[in-house]
Amino acid sequence: MTYPKIIQGGMGIGVSNWRLARAVSQTGQLGMVSGTCQHMVLVRRLQDGDLGGHYRRAFDHFPAREFISEVMEKYYISGGRSKEKPYANAPIFVQKPGHFLQKLTVLASFAEVFLAKEGHDGLVGINLLEKIILPNIFSLYGAMLAGVDYVIMGAGIPREIPGVLDRLADHREAALKLHVIGQDPEDDYRIRFDPKKIMPGSLPPLKR
Repeated sequence: MTYPKIIQGGMGIGVSNWRLARAVSQTGQLGMVSGTCQHMVLVRRLQDGDLGGHYRRAFDHFPAREFISEVMEKYYISGGRSKEKPYANAPIFVQKPGHFLQKLTVLASFAEVFLAKEGHDGLVGINLLEKIILPNIFSLYGAMLAGVDYVIMGAGIPREIPGVLDRLADHREAALKLHVIGQDPEDDYRIRFDPKKIMPGSLPPLKR
């Protein structure tokens, strides 16, 4: 295997986007998309009119197609919002996020990786932050649905991530431990995700 000489760094939310990652990947190096809070980026892109129709094109390849109409109805503004109109926000993550937020986060990560990989066979990775843990398990699954090649984590030591990737590759329930200030030694706080509760039918195993 020939390894890339350059790994394009994750430079922040919306900065290391699919366009940059795609351009780097097409040169034979490792392009990286920032996956941190990508669901918030997506809803703003849709409210700005999805210039070029790129995200809507990615949506056409998302397995849970019935969810797309719900997202479009809630966030998409044809031609973009007026400058005076504030953005509508995505729901806020908690320990037990609702199904809409779970699916929105999976969709957002899927779309960003799909667009970065579209039309070439170069390598694309996703960069996430261990310290912003609540969306991570859903972002990882969306990226895997789009065929992401690498996962790079920062801002902490992602001890649990390899095991989570193993389980998500088989569409099995996975969980990440949450470290809560003031918790008792016997407390065990986790954020859990079962892909089968939000995805339709049976899906083939994902690339691990």
